[in-house]
Amino acid sequence: MNDAHLHMIFNHFPIIGTIFGLGILLTGILTKNNSIKNVSYVLFIIAAITAFISMTTGEGAEELVEDMPSVGNKIIHEHEEIAEKLALVLYVLGAVSILGLYTNSKIHSKAKLVSFVVAVIAIAGVVLGKFVGTSGGEIRHTEIRADSNAGNSNSEGAKPENDND
Repeated sequence: MNDAHLHMIFNHFPIIGTIFGLGILLTGILTKNNSIKNVSYVLFIIAAITAFISMTTGEGAEELVEDMPSVGNKIIHEHEEIAEKLALVLYVLGAVSILGLYTNSKIHSKAKLVSFVVAVIAIAGVVLGKFVGTSGGEIRHTEIRADSNAGNSNSEGAKPENDND
């Protein structure tokens, strides 16, 4: 198992975990249920840990795919830049989630404020996660790139229109 394989195993959870965590957190806030909020905090902490693993395996994955046909250094660089931003957001999210677990366990007066701060950070994580996921997919899935001909009305194998008929 190489870094590219490990990267593909772990890189989905920071994004998906943050999306699910945000939904669960919002449910906990609306229902005023600290147990539900705590579940989201744990998901955010796991998302931060898997973001770290994704970042550490990403460099090795880059080395393995950067010279493959149809994989450009520009696409990898864009993915890496936005992934670094997401990782930082998720590290902060994980740290504030630890604070959220603590304030909930101590029934602290700031627990509600912490849950709203976590929600705002998680929203930023979801937005960045969308861009990281899309840019990562573009590395090997050429059909989703903005410059792809996939949106062309001519399907593969169809006879091109001829103006000389």
